[in-house]
Amino acid sequence: MPEQAVAVAGGVIGGILLFVLIGIAGYLLWRKFCHLLSYEKLISPVQMTNTNGIFQDQSASEIQLKSTRSRSVPFIIPPTLRGQDWIKLTNEEQVQEDSDPSMIAQSGPRSSFHSLAGAYVVGTINPELYKFPEDKSEMDFPEGNIGRLWFSMEYEQESERLLVSLIKVRNLQPPADSCSPFVKVYLLPDERSYLQSKTKHKTLNPQFDENFVFQVSSKMLLERTLKFLVYRVNKQKKHHLLGQVTFPLKNQTLTDDNKLVIWRDLEKQNLEPPSEYGDIQFSLSYNDDLGRLTVVVLRARGLKLQEESHAVSVYVKVSLMNHNKFIKSKKTAAVLGSPNPVYNEMFSFKADQTELDTASLSLSILQSIKGEKTHPLGRVVVGPFMYARGKELEHWNEMISKPKELVKQWHALCYST
Repeated sequence: MPEQAVAVAGGVIGGILLFVLIGIAGYLLWRKFCHLLSYEKLISPVQMTNTNGIFQDQSASEIQLKSTRSRSVPFIIPPTLRGQDWIKLTNEEQVQEDSDPSMIAQSGPRSSFHSLAGAYVVGTINPELYKFPEDKSEMDFPEGNIGRLWFSMEYEQESERLLVSLIKVRNLQPPADSCSPFVKVYLLPDERSYLQSKTKHKTLNPQFDENFVFQVSSKMLLERTLKFLVYRVNKQKKHHLLGQVTFPLKNQTLTDDNKLVIWRDLEKQNLEPPSEYGDIQFSLSYNDDLGRLTVVVLRARGLKLQEESHAVSVYVKVSLMNHNKFIKSKKTAAVLGSPNPVYNEMFSFKADQTELDTASLSLSILQSIKGEKTHPLGRVVVGPFMYARGKELEHWNEMISKPKELVKQWHALCYST
């Protein structure tokens, strides 16, 4: 009896295990069957009607699963956009009249994403809007121009360095056809030291693209002036000056994130030796409509300073006189310790046209030393025949004969007590 009971129990357990295995096998077969069925549905053709501008039926061979992407993708227009009017475009492309950006049209049955994107009209592109503005600075040279120089600047506050980039020079006018130019760069008032560019051989339009570094404190920066001297080298290796550019740094915003690109026309250097007390260069202009007399104080040279140091400051005082009676005066900013200061400052005075025969201008250069009184270095007076002769009278008469034009000239200083 015990043996029979064990045999019955073993048979029951075996039957249960067999039933479980059969159930698991059936479940796996059912899952595999469902998985294959889902692929068969995907491969089956897509049934679509064409009543609302929808794609036609596509055969199973066109959308079979491959390693590459299919050439066309079915696209259905939302129900809210159906029934719109369509405008025919080129290559059988269509677009809806409605300007709503969401209403993107489709093309024929075999259109690609590219053709669909091409059917979306967003307006006409104006090529002129994407052109860089034409740089006329290399083409518009005034009559008598002897050259034009381009440079850029930036200032590093932390290291107190002035970075100067010499970019290019154009339209040089040497006396000979052959020209090998180079440039010397100064930071005035220090005229004893300079930095020099490489020599560009046989060109009237040299491209330099060279960088120079000047060490200068932020306190002294705005009192300095950049000076560029452009030379040519002849066959005998001699240097001949072609022109110069001076650029005061005052009133300039120089930072390490603000790079200024500037161009200036070359000026001829006055090769005549300075007069006994030095010379001053300024421009005069008279506007007869506004009744304004304008004076632009440019620079001075050859000044006889009592002491050349940063404690010495030199400035120009411009005074308007009428019948030798003082009317008004204005002063330039002071330049420290230079016998050749650069100012480039403009002043305007009210002067009626009827007063020009009795009016005059006095320009005095004064030197100031800390702890001492102001000392005059020289003076020049321009005006009508009543007050001036020679170049001073010629300058005044040329100003009157050329209204609204700036007339520039050098004048020798006379000693003033």
